[in-house]
Amino acid sequence: MANAQASGGSFREVFASVYLPTTVYETGIGAVTPVIPLLAIELGGSPALAAGVMALLGIGQVIGDIPAGHLAARLGDRKAMLYGTLVTLGVLIACALAPHWTVLAAGVFLLGMVNALFVLARQAYLTEVTPPLRRSRALSTMGGMQRMGALVGPFLGGAVMSLLATSGHDNLRAAFWLAVALALVTGLVVYLVPEIDAPGRVAASHTKTSHLLRDNWRMFATLGVAFILVGAVRQTRSIVLPLWSDDSGLSASVTSYIFGLSGLLDVALFYPGGRLMDKRGRLWVGIPSMMILGGSLLALPFMHAAGTIAVVAILMGLGNGIGAGILMTIGADLAPTATRAQFLSLTRMFADSGGGVGPLVVAGGAALGALGGGIALMGVAGFAAAAIFAVYLPRYSVHANRHTRIAAGLTPQGAEIHQIE
Repeated sequence: MANAQASGGSFREVFASVYLPTTVYETGIGAVTPVIPLLAIELGGSPALAAGVMALLGIGQVIGDIPAGHLAARLGDRKAMLYGTLVTLGVLIACALAPHWTVLAAGVFLLGMVNALFVLARQAYLTEVTPPLRRSRALSTMGGMQRMGALVGPFLGGAVMSLLATSGHDNLRAAFWLAVALALVTGLVVYLVPEIDAPGRVAASHTKTSHLLRDNWRMFATLGVAFILVGAVRQTRSIVLPLWSDDSGLSASVTSYIFGLSGLLDVALFYPGGRLMDKRGRLWVGIPSMMILGGSLLALPFMHAAGTIAVVAILMGLGNGIGAGILMTIGADLAPTATRAQFLSLTRMFADSGGGVGPLVVAGGAALGALGGGIALMGVAGFAAAAIFAVYLPRYSVHANRHTRIAAGLTPQGAEIHQIE
């Protein structure tokens, strides 16, 4: 086979231009995420208002997805990353100086919108500079870097808040100043690292979002539903472990250990999952990932001891970890070259919308006194996503599995026939 590395950037170039700024940026976001509701309360908000302020981060991202696609199409992926970082810098400074919870709320909402731009721009950029034979590994690694930042950020934020504590109280604003510093580093890295040359690059064109939906309505009516379900199941996983552990009478420390164990698997398994998708096809990860997540969610309501809940948490980490890049990869496979950024913004909007709905389903179940029922319903959603992938992904993606690759005139590994020596 011809050298698969021939097109696109080397790992060193991709690391410097995408993975490094992604990790630094997400570490900053991870540092402030758990502090947002605490600072809202300190600034005069009630616990209910603080929860609402926290929700604005996700709402802002959903609302920002489509505008992010238009901006990335007009500016270019790399410029969008740079401008997104600069705006993030300003928003974080405003949050750090916020005199009232309403100002913090506005800043958090804007932070979600700008985060949508940065996330989309780096996904589109990485899709463009990485050949299909390495696409899954590249995008899964980016997903892994996001999760690594989300895992490390709270620890760094906690350390800084403790070091700058006053009168025995943690300095909550210090976490935002840490994020400001990390956003500044991110901007410098994006600015200083040269753009990767992508052979055969096609100039981006701009079209109406309604036209993209119209031209691809069958795909969005099927795989789009799967994106919503995957987003819902993934986000649900983040809240059901602490909620169910508390409902089962476990201490906060034990709950934290269990949650951390699941998170470590998330970070550890992104590359094997990406490699499997590249070698065997997207279905080899998409279906097992959702079935493992769905099955573990269905099993959780039957577990009440720390040991059994930990086992389920490990399974959740396994399912979520191997599927770190599945949605980004499928979106990249399906995206038209000329309107890549706008198309990817639509796929992200579907997934982010699901991420907002999933926790609401669980919260609704808890409010009705049926927390286990809400968790189980999201487990069913995981199996539904797997079923939609199995039926519809081969219809739309050449890289769904080996059979679709062969049918498209490629080798089972996804290479073009003329590349075989």
